Amino acid sequence: MTTKTIPAAKGRIPAFNFLVSNIRDYAMLLSLVFIMGLFQWLTDGILLEPLNLTNLVLQNSYIVVMALGMLLVIVAGHIDLSVGSVCGFIGALAAVLMVHFGWHFVPTVLLCVLAGALIGAMQGWFVAYARIPSFIVTLGGMLVFKGLTLALLQGQSVGPFPSMFQRISSGFLPDPLGGESLRLLSLGLATAVAALLVATEWRKRIKQQAQGMDTEPVAFFAVRTGAFAAAMLYVGWLLSTYKGLPNVLVLMAALIVLYQFVTTQTTVGRRIYALGGNEKATRLSGVNTQRLTFAAFANMGALAGLAGLIFAARLNTATPKAGLGFELDVIAACFIGGASASGGVGKVAGAVIGALIMGVMNNGMSIMGIGIDYQQVIKGLVLLAAVFVDVYHKNRG
Repeated sequence: MTTKTIPAAKGRIPAFNFLVSNIRDYAMLLSLVFIMGLFQWLTDGILLEPLNLTNLVLQNSYIVVMALGMLLVIVAGHIDLSVGSVCGFIGALAAVLMVHFGWHFVPTVLLCVLAGALIGAMQGWFVAYARIPSFIVTLGGMLVFKGLTLALLQGQSVGPFPSMFQRISSGFLPDPLGGESLRLLSLGLATAVAALLVATEWRKRIKQQAQGMDTEPVAFFAVRTGAFAAAMLYVGWLLSTYKGLPNVLVLMAALIVLYQFVTTQTTVGRRIYALGGNEKATRLSGVNTQRLTFAAFANMGALAGLAGLIFAARLNTATPKAGLGFELDVIAACFIGGASASGGVGKVAGAVIGALIMGVMNNGMSIMGIGIDYQQVIKGLVLLAAVFVDVYHKNRG
């Protein structure tokens, strides 16, 4: 009598196999939860107080914005060391236009974002068409725009800015519903976003099953989706008990959704991953790899310009040292979030989680009174550990 092996149900993955194949994604989430829990305990609950949570968003918004652009650059197989200097230069340009020349903040914002895109495009041209390594091009850009910032500001801080411009970073959503102790509009938006997340993930799962694609086990799906929705509701509730959702958080969320769509649902996104995975094969398949590289750097420049505006609006002044060291936090956020140093690998969600890990560490260590010297040591060790894990998994594969 012969036995007949019954194949596994199509579209389902054993729980253990799924966990092993997605260990890095879950490890990042668990690391963020662990770090937040650790600092919540070490700071006696200060970390997640509404006021500090709002400050955490404001302090790290420009890092998240630049991490979205840096992710595409790294996935394409390159690096951009100039983002901090470009960020500071654009903030200085906005200050000069509004304070010295009396420009309205709307044309100032538009011109500055365009200037950032042009700077990125210029560097992208040298990388894509002149074939100069991105490390060298952007290292030169770092020095150039540090010098231009000093020249533009003449070594002095320039400010203050118009109140409408400041609201880009320090403003909050108004509450026409009249909430006093609880901002009802902000809480309602957080609830709607959480519900939309659950509905979107469920629809995506149903679509994958209908097409016979592998899907994660139901338990993993329920825990992951439920945890994300609960976290959104909790954060939304905490922020609503203070001043509501910051304007910059809404802007940041819109950018995250946009870049998540571009990287997962568009041809351009898939081609950028292919470019970083194997440039020669991508070029031979008919893709204009030079144009993709050029576009990735132009996009990075535009986001660096936007981040420069956000940072300047938060400080209400432009300083010659603005943007100093930002490139380190941005690059670290991408690598901690799972991006590969060799290109072709990385997710928007990972970059955001990496930025949040860096932000929580900075904020928590500052609350605890840990000096900037030891903060840099700890952040450096975390970055080294993240890259080590990436190389380890690659060598095992």
